[in-house]
Amino acid sequence: AESWDNVGLLVEPSPPHTVNTLFLTNDLTEEVMEEVLQKKADLILSYHPPIFRPMKRITWNTWKERLVIRALENRVGIYSPHTAYDAAPQGVNNWLAKGLGACTSRPIHPSKAPNYPTEGNHRVEFNVNYTQDLDKVMSAVKGIDGVSVTSFSARTGNEEQTRINLNCTQKALMQVVDFLSRNKQLYQKTEILSLEKPLLLHTGMGRLCTLDESVSLATMIDRIKRHLKLSHIRLALGVGRTLESQVKVVALCAGSGSSVLQGVEADLYLTGEMSHHDTLDAASQGINVILCEHSNTERGFLSDLRDMLDSHLENKINIILSETDRDPLQVV
Repeated sequence: AESWDNVGLLVEPSPPHTVNTLFLTNDLTEEVMEEVLQKKADLILSYHPPIFRPMKRITWNTWKERLVIRALENRVGIYSPHTAYDAAPQGVNNWLAKGLGACTSRPIHPSKAPNYPTEGNHRVEFNVNYTQDLDKVMSAVKGIDGVSVTSFSARTGNEEQTRINLNCTQKALMQVVDFLSRNKQLYQKTEILSLEKPLLLHTGMGRLCTLDESVSLATMIDRIKRHLKLSHIRLALGVGRTLESQVKVVALCAGSGSSVLQGVEADLYLTGEMSHHDTLDAASQGINVILCEHSNTERGFLSDLRDMLDSHLENKINIILSETDRDPLQVV
């Protein structure tokens, strides 16, 4: 999930709490909560987090506070995955890409693993010439918390040396540098590297999709409408483009896509909503923009999710899709 997001278990009834019925919704509104209680669900999976900003009080005054009160009074948990499901390899954005036709896709902004591959986020490498120096160096660095040490033989010209690798936390790095600066005669050929967290395969924000075969923009519009079960979408034609212009590369982002799609080279941007000025910028570059309203680009994923959860949970619990959840905006 993105660092700014509020995901995970948001409301937890007092334990023990057994889940027999799981309720899936894109948005948890008061109307949807009525449906939850009628169907006697034990846990709500709400794609969007109903609690996002910190609450200073839980009263009957606002609709989000009332959701929390009703959930606790009726012993219903609330869980939200939000951008974790956007980034996941079989998540919301991959589901949205299914409507485009046969294509290959990759994340626009790949996700990084939560942890570094080693103990620390820095590596210090240097050579030591002599056994007595090696003993002194190894004794010193092994006494520093947050350092892991590896060594191997190295040869410089005709001289046998030992190459030392130290993986260090930020705090340990300062102590290692302090030791080295006071014992410059013991080592040579020093490098200090800043380590990156590894990328997660097929995981990240947005998708850049390359179609196996180009299609006209008109054909792509029909495919998107059919996939999202919409009778209307909003279209901004790129400068110089028509409905017959060919589409080969589509950049997409479920929900609100301005920040994810900005600057990406594509024939078409597909998202739920985008600011007026970002739409103008894209169109000025000849990029077509299709907007479908925010949650219309997300909600259909819940059907796929239900099937995945049924399989994962071996059909041991009842999983219900909301019938009242819908995008708040309608064409009239």
